[in-house]
Amino acid sequence: MASTTVNVVRYTALLGGVFYGIVHRRSLQKAHDAEVKHHAIHEREHLIEEAKEAWKKKQESSKGGVVTNPEDPNFDLEKLIAKWESDSK
Repeated sequence: MASTTVNVVRYTALLGGVFYGIVHRRSLQKAHDAEVKHHAIHEREHLIEEAKEAWKKKQESSKGGVVTNPEDPNFDLEKLIAKWESDSK
């Protein structure tokens, strides 16, 4: 049978290990949460940049004055074909 001193040392080591595990887990979780937040912020910035570029491209293409919607009363097939031909060159 183990003496009282040995049992005290065992349980002290056990509780110390459990406490260390909890503290270590918290620090790892905090670092992971910070990384996830950082990634989410940069992902949003990237999406905003893509949206701005798409908007600029849309605005530039609409300056051509060619209506591409066939349901629009201002639709002109000849202008659309001419624009496609000039874009392909």
